Amino acid sequence: MPRRAASPWPLLALLSFSVVINYLDRSNLSAAAPLLSKEMALSDSELGLLLSSFFWTYALCQILAGWVVDRFNVVLAYAAGFAVWSLATGAIAFAHGFAALVMMRLVLGAGESVAFPAYSKILVRAFPEHERGMANSILDACTKLGPAFGVYFAAWFMQEFGWRPFFLATGFGALAWLPFWLRYAPAQLPGSHSEDGSEAASARGPGWRELLSSRTVWATFLGLFCHNYNWYLLLTWLPTILVRERGFTMAGMGAWNATLLTVTAAATLAAGWISDRLAARTQDVARLRRGFLITGLLFTAAAMPFTVAGPPWVSAVSLLAAFTGIGIYVSNCWAFTQTLAGAAAGRWTGMQNAFANLGGVIAPALTGFLVERTGQFLAAVLTSSAVLLAGAASYFLLAGPPPAYRRQAAPLGEPGTGSPPAS
Repeated sequence: MPRRAASPWPLLALLSFSVVINYLDRSNLSAAAPLLSKEMALSDSELGLLLSSFFWTYALCQILAGWVVDRFNVVLAYAAGFAVWSLATGAIAFAHGFAALVMMRLVLGAGESVAFPAYSKILVRAFPEHERGMANSILDACTKLGPAFGVYFAAWFMQEFGWRPFFLATGFGALAWLPFWLRYAPAQLPGSHSEDGSEAASARGPGWRELLSSRTVWATFLGLFCHNYNWYLLLTWLPTILVRERGFTMAGMGAWNATLLTVTAAATLAAGWISDRLAARTQDVARLRRGFLITGLLFTAAAMPFTVAGPPWVSAVSLLAAFTGIGIYVSNCWAFTQTLAGAAAGRWTGMQNAFANLGGVIAPALTGFLVERTGQFLAAVLTSSAVLLAGAASYFLLAGPPPAYRRQAAPLGEPGTGSPPAS
């Protein structure tokens, strides 16, 4: 039986700080887009391709990253990925053309691919089932606070000093986190490793074929893909929408973006806390968490068509509603997967994130194409709303009984396990 660390919360605090850095680094190009695209004379289509390029390697490398964190020391694997993406962020400051920017974004995506498989592996080992909703919500709140702080800070910083110094500071400066991680994170989390640092075969869980034969696994793939399509449309294009369509200054754009992301973080924490309280009183944890996922997707789908409405107050209220729905969804997204995955958390999360981040590849580029062809954002947000409805349907129709290897789960509360999930 795996041994639980004395207290997982200090480890979570250190990990949370790195998540803020992670999402600041992946979103800072969106904040710089109004200035960068003007300086380099990029068309909307080129800007859309540039914003999506991060996700090409981010999605492609997820499966390999999931295998690595299941097979080797997750602390060291995460440290290596962090170093790669931080160096790539800093190097963007030296880019002087479209091709160089794309190359650095590709390296950034490869480095960040280790993040979510590592997060899931760490939380499955360190936290019992009835605490994972809140633990995941804290990490996901940081994925919103990173861009919230980043866009607001970037807007001020770039207005004063330009966009190149900003990438230098956020990229190379983030490397100061690494010594703390290597010093204070445990050399290995609760689990079984051989002397060379690889995980014992008995602790690795099911293989690729067993995972891919489950319709519930595919439900998580499709559901997260649909959420990510909408999320990355907002993350990459909303700054441009606000500046170009609504006449925001760079500072005003940063403040409104920060407000919306903070609303999502608050909704995430609230929904995570509520779901954990309910999870402690039920044996049907997977069904409970699935309900939060479907509710969040439907809430956002209903709000998206009105986010580009003519009256500013309608647009503002709809954006607040859309970002609240996102918070409800993400509070339980990874906790749902972790309930089902157990020892396969790294592989399952890697495959899920690989498939789901195709939404990040498609949404920014398709949005740029639609805007260039129609001259407005309405077609883009209607498409996104339809995708969200498809995601809710995938959870409702495909998330059936748990995979066979999880039906004989250990008692609720043991790290690395969960109660037998039913759908």
